[in-house]
Amino acid sequence: MEATQQYIAGSKEKFLNELMDFLKIPSISADPAYSDAVHQTAEFVANQLKNIGLDAVEICQTAGYPVVYGEKMIDENLPTVLVYGHYDVQPADPIDLWTNPPFEPVIKTTPIHPQGAIFARGACDDKGQAFMHVKAVEAMLASGELTCNVKFMIEGEEEVGSENLAIFVNENVDRLKADIILVSDTGMLANDVPSITTGLRGLSYVEVEVTGPNRDLHSGLYGGCVANPINILTTMIASMHDENRKITIPGFYDKVIELSAEERAEMAKAPFSHEKYCEALDIETTFGETGYSTMERGSIRPTLDVNGIWGGYTGEGAKTVIPSKAYAKISMRLVPDQNPDEITNLFQTHFEKIAPQGVKVKVKPHHGGEAAVTPIDSIGYKAAALAYESTFGKKPIPVRSGGSIPIVAMFEKVLGLKTILMGFGLDSDAIHSPNEHYGLFNFYRGIETIPYFYKHFAELSKE
Repeated sequence: MEATQQYIAGSKEKFLNELMDFLKIPSISADPAYSDAVHQTAEFVANQLKNIGLDAVEICQTAGYPVVYGEKMIDENLPTVLVYGHYDVQPADPIDLWTNPPFEPVIKTTPIHPQGAIFARGACDDKGQAFMHVKAVEAMLASGELTCNVKFMIEGEEEVGSENLAIFVNENVDRLKADIILVSDTGMLANDVPSITTGLRGLSYVEVEVTGPNRDLHSGLYGGCVANPINILTTMIASMHDENRKITIPGFYDKVIELSAEERAEMAKAPFSHEKYCEALDIETTFGETGYSTMERGSIRPTLDVNGIWGGYTGEGAKTVIPSKAYAKISMRLVPDQNPDEITNLFQTHFEKIAPQGVKVKVKPHHGGEAAVTPIDSIGYKAAALAYESTFGKKPIPVRSGGSIPIVAMFEKVLGLKTILMGFGLDSDAIHSPNEHYGLFNFYRGIETIPYFYKHFAELSKE
C-alpha cells in the first residue's frame, strides 16, 4: 500500500476541501424544508463516486430520499466489500448554542484535537466518516492497489429510521452481493487507543398511556377518592426494577447470553476512569445493575429506561388537578438473542397485568431492532485489526457498544453478511449536539487505515 499512502499524503488538502463542500449542504432528512438540500447531497455523493472512477453509479429513488450506489468490480475471483454510510444529518437545533453556523464548517483546535477539528453538523456523523471510504478507494484506484471489488451504498434516511433502506436492500439482493459490509458510523476509545466495535444492542421502544377519570378533576374534591394516573404510572414504572436494578418483567432475561469470564476480562482491558466518567457528567457516582461494571452495564446487559414522562398541568404557576391521563416513553436496549417483538409483547403483557383497578392502560409500540455481534475470530475482524495495527502501531481493543444500529441486523438477515464497524470518531465529538466536530487526525487516519483492510481481507480470504 506504499503507492496508496503516498497518494493520500499528497492529497490531504484536496480531501479536506471536498469534505468542507460536502458539509456545507444542509441535508437534514427530518425536516421537509430541507428536501431540496438532501437531494442535492445525493447528487454530490454520486458525482464523487463517478469522479473517483466507480462504475454503475446511480441515484436510486425510493419512497423517501434516494440511495446512492456505485461499484468497481475488478475481478470476479476477488472478494467484494460493500461499504455503507449515510449522507443525511440531524437537525442543528438549538442553533444559538453553536459557536459557528452549523453548515459553515470551520477548523478549530481543542485539547483533544490539537491538530484541529472540523466543526459542522455531520462532520463525524456520518459525512466525515463515510467520505473517508470514498477517498480511500480513490487512493487505491489511483495507485492501482485496490485488492478487492467494492460496492458503495450511501443512504439519506439514517437519521429518520432508514425506513426505505430495508425495502431497497430486499429489492436489490443480487446487486448487493458481497463478502463483508464495511461501516464507519461508530467511534474508538481514544486517538491513541484504537478499538473496533464488535457488538451493538438491540432496541424495543414503546409509549404507554394510563387513563383514570374521564376528565381532569379538582384535587381538593377528588383527591384520595380516585386513582391519579400520574401516581399510578410512576409506581408501575418504579416496580419494573428490583433492589438490584434488575428488570422485573417475567421472561425478560430468558434469552440473555451471559458472557464468559474470559470475554469479560478481555472487555475490561479497555481503559476506563470512573472518576473522569463521573466528572464529565457532573455526577457523584454511577448507578445500575448489581454485579456488573459500568462498561458492562452499558454494553452487554439489557436495560429499561424512561425517555420522557408527562401528564397533568405543567405550565406556569399552580393548577390543582388530578389529571385524566399520564404518558411515558420507554426504551429497552437489548442484547443478542433478545427479539425486539418478543420483548415488546412481554412488556405489554406485564404492564397491563400490573395496572390496578381504577385505570385503563394502553401500550403503543414505536420501533425496534435486533442486536448484532461480530466474532473477533472472523476474517473481517482480523483484517480490520491488522489494518488498525498498520497505522496506529498497536492492536485495537474489541468493544461492545451500548447503542443500536438496527440496519446491521437487517443486513445480516437479508444479505447474510456480517458488518465490520471501523469507526474513527470519539465520544467527545458531540454528534447530534451543538458544535459537532471531527478531528483532522481522525479523518486522515481513517483514510490511511481503510486501504489496509482491503489488503488484509483479500489476503485472508485466500487462506
